[in-house]
Amino acid sequence: MKNRVALEIEWNNKDPFFDRDLNNFRLLFELRAVSVGVIITRSDELQDIFNALGRGSSYGNSTTHMSKLLSRIEGGGGAGCPLLVFGIRKSLYVEDVP
Repeated sequence: MKNRVALEIEWNNKDPFFDRDLNNFRLLFELRAVSVGVIITRSDELQDIFNALGRGSSYGNSTTHMSKLLSRIEGGGGAGCPLLVFGIRKSLYVEDVP
């Protein structure tokens, strides 16, 4: 947290961690400690890359990704806290070629 902005990066955690993050943002907002919550996670489409790299089973449907987050936000998970969420997209992947 810095300058009333709370930041959380969720990368391959179990999706209930989104509930924890949203609840923390809500509480901090109600206490007037933060003005906005920011979450950075992966978009669902990154699964294609993980599958191609042979790591798809490590990044499954029950881990943190954008559709899991959006369903919680749409269900009111952020309460009154303004949220800014980013999903890292497949188009940002650059293969490291020697």
